[in-house]
Amino acid sequence: MDFDYDVIIIGAGPVGGYTARVLSERGLSVLMVEEHNEVGRPFQCAGLVTPSAMDAVEAYDTVVADVDGALIHGPSGTLVPVGKEGDLRTYVVCRKRFDQTVVQQGLEAGSDIMLESQPVSADVQPDGVVVEIVNQRTNQTTTLRSKLLIGCDGAHSWVRRRFKMGYPKEMMIGFQTEVVGYEGQERWLEMFSGSKIAPGFFAWVIPSGNGTHRIGLWSRADLLEGRTVLDCYNDLLKHPLWKDRFANITETARYCGPVPSGMIRRPIKDRVMVIGDAAGMAKPTTGGGLGPGFKQISSIADRLVEQVHRNQLSEKNLKSITKSSWSKLKKEQDRARALRDLLVSTRTDDELDMHFTNFAKPEVIELINEIGDIEKPVPLGLALLKKVPAFRKLALQAGVKLLFT
Repeated sequence: MDFDYDVIIIGAGPVGGYTARVLSERGLSVLMVEEHNEVGRPFQCAGLVTPSAMDAVEAYDTVVADVDGALIHGPSGTLVPVGKEGDLRTYVVCRKRFDQTVVQQGLEAGSDIMLESQPVSADVQPDGVVVEIVNQRTNQTTTLRSKLLIGCDGAHSWVRRRFKMGYPKEMMIGFQTEVVGYEGQERWLEMFSGSKIAPGFFAWVIPSGNGTHRIGLWSRADLLEGRTVLDCYNDLLKHPLWKDRFANITETARYCGPVPSGMIRRPIKDRVMVIGDAAGMAKPTTGGGLGPGFKQISSIADRLVEQVHRNQLSEKNLKSITKSSWSKLKKEQDRARALRDLLVSTRTDDELDMHFTNFAKPEVIELINEIGDIEKPVPLGLALLKKVPAFRKLALQAGVKLLFT
């Protein structure tokens, strides 16, 4: 087969852009295919980027605010401040500029891009993949051949569905607005919990620079019991404990989107793989997907490039280079979900209030600040179960959950 590209990537978001850059820098010819006419739209993310993910792309000029910590509110108002003034925990970025910066890095590394285009068919043959791509503006179809097809095309991945690769373990629903008029503490985000406003999960208020904030929440359909995330959002704004905080806000934009979490059953097949949200890599504790997506490709890049050069990309060969690192990512994700469910998602408001009473103790806050890491929640969860007497009765349940994940 004559190849147009070594690799075709479906989706030119940040994970697609980063994947293109990583592979292009190692000498592969890469094409990104993006269905929208502009990179960075639609915007469906809270816009938090951890320091390690930011270090990978160095898109510091897209940062609109620094966050040192979180003010976490229990269902009845108990406050747990996590973080330290002046000790950076995460970045808030303009997601449109961030996405465009990362994709531009891929282009500068040598990748190509097709905008307003999407695949309509893809067939794996013994020596390559034949992909038909239609331009949505001209309706013209182009047939391209590559050695490898990678899906970085989000929660409802076309690649994942086309090749019947499975489904994420969970599909949460997120809703967010951009507002002005909210008075928050500089360099701190806020989190709100309770079945009325975010069943099983939490709502957030994130400073986004120039007097603006992002207010949102996420939950799971089975926990909403017929309500919508918009209902929950309105209940947050009207909540007796916090309504005064939201009294003077004015919305400037609204966003809604899915949050897929839990690595799919078969993220690789012959000459095909999926990465990032397409593979269900959003964190079960925060919903963040950039860091896991970046790790997914960077952990296999060198070995993957060798296999592409050899054109040895059977499912067996791809498993040989992904099994170790991707299994570790999956295990970390499953353990984090088990602890999240144990401590938060399966708890009533009364039980959550008891947890927050314990979280708010000075010695527990000190422990959280010492061990807590937004990217590695499992060590903190285990430390809380082991060292906080009030949580020890949950330790046996935690042991059983972790044993079988």
